[in-house]
Amino acid sequence: MQKNYSYFLTEPMGKNFNTDFKPELTPKEMLELGVFGGRYMTDCQKEFPASWFKKAKLDPEKHDPEKNFFGVNASQPLSVWKKNGWIWKNDPRGWFQWYCRYYMGRRSEDDARQIKRWKAFARHAGAVKKNCVKKDFFCRRRQRQALLHWAYDSRKI
Repeated sequence: MQKNYSYFLTEPMGKNFNTDFKPELTPKEMLELGVFGGRYMTDCQKEFPASWFKKAKLDPEKHDPEKNFFGVNASQPLSVWKKNGWIWKNDPRGWFQWYCRYYMGRRSEDDARQIKRWKAFARHAGAVKKNCVKKDFFCRRRQRQALLHWAYDSRKI
């Protein structure tokens, strides 16, 4: 996935998050629910705890929207992320890679930017609440799936 990059874990796993950052799902929970069409994280399992992958819905061959909790595609290609400047050099796979490493205990100069992006994504939860009956998983499935990709538990909305 990434060569010649190392980092230090300066915080305990899952602890001491920035006070503005309150994800509702852990990386393990996200992977078990089904995110990113199962394609994400298939080539870097050694970097993270084995327990994250025991029940993960992954597909090392292709992006499969049926692996997603809501069964729909809610992803944009990595090329779009790069074009929009959303990729930081140390996390070439984007936000979820940053979040996994942050959860593990890494802190970096990109934390403030990524937390700001995470907070901005919450607007989609507002749209689901406004337009859907609570827990109607067929209402705004793509938006609900995208929220899962950002560690918001849209199953509760």
